[in-house]
Amino acid sequence: MAATSRGGTIVSAPAKVIRRTQAGTTESPWVKWTLIAIALAFMFLFLVLPLAAVATEALRKGFGAYLEALKEPDAWSAIELTLIVAAIAVPLNLVFGVAAAWAIAKFEFRGKSLLTTLVDLPFAVSPVVAGLIYVLVFGAQGWFGPWLQAHDIKIIFAVPGIVLATVFVTFPFIARELVPLMQAQGTDEEQAAIVLGATGWQTFWRVTLPNIKWGLLYGVILCNARAMGEFGAVSVVSGHIRGQTNTMPLHVEVLYNEYQSVAAFAVASLLAILALVTLVIKTVIEWRHEREMKAIAALPPERPVQSPLPQGEGESPNHEH
Repeated sequence: MAATSRGGTIVSAPAKVIRRTQAGTTESPWVKWTLIAIALAFMFLFLVLPLAAVATEALRKGFGAYLEALKEPDAWSAIELTLIVAAIAVPLNLVFGVAAAWAIAKFEFRGKSLLTTLVDLPFAVSPVVAGLIYVLVFGAQGWFGPWLQAHDIKIIFAVPGIVLATVFVTFPFIARELVPLMQAQGTDEEQAAIVLGATGWQTFWRVTLPNIKWGLLYGVILCNARAMGEFGAVSVVSGHIRGQTNTMPLHVEVLYNEYQSVAAFAVASLLAILALVTLVIKTVIEWRHEREMKAIAALPPERPVQSPLPQGEGESPNHEH
């Protein structure tokens, strides 16, 4: 085994190899610190600085003006509508995401690749185009427009249209979090539960759901954050009716175009706070999941239980009575 002397200490070659492997790279330290500095500078310029600017502008005329901007009826209406839309869209996407992920990861069927492609469709289509699609389908001159008008049903420029646009834009988040997780876990535990007599619902609630709970919560958090901050698709289908169909992002745009900068940044600060809360919850979930995985990995392996041999089976064939 080759060895080198460094300051009177003998360092073996395998030890140096292990140290390099733990470092993850053989580049010089200045390369590491340069990359870290670039990443920190990028985060400061594009994340920290904009958040600080929003908070500064929102409080530029004092905390009293900040509260007055949030107490306006139009602001309250926008906040309420945003919460209502998220409260409807997120549970719908939760049901769809779990069903789609379970079908894609656990079953083989004709059209599976098509379903996977459709799940990713909102990522490829512009939100503005998605809003226009709903206008062409449910608008006054759309496919179902005359029938909806005849039955006094309003979807476009009303809350149902905003909900539909939000559901379309946000439905990939939960499914995309669960599909790789379920595929990595396989189907062995579900098959074992079914062999032991569990029904489909029992298998889902007692086997599948506990295994995907952290990924499911992570997807719900991302879905909720996107639902509350969606602008493009909602802007097309809402009609910008103040106090009725303006969500928080649309209300910020209206106030900023009217040169009410303090009020605009006050409402925008609520969205920024939402983003920070989402980030904190996401970090906590990832930390708890990592701690749970470490606890499971630290458990000693289970020893197989040896069943007692039947009487007389362990005796030697030449045993004399």
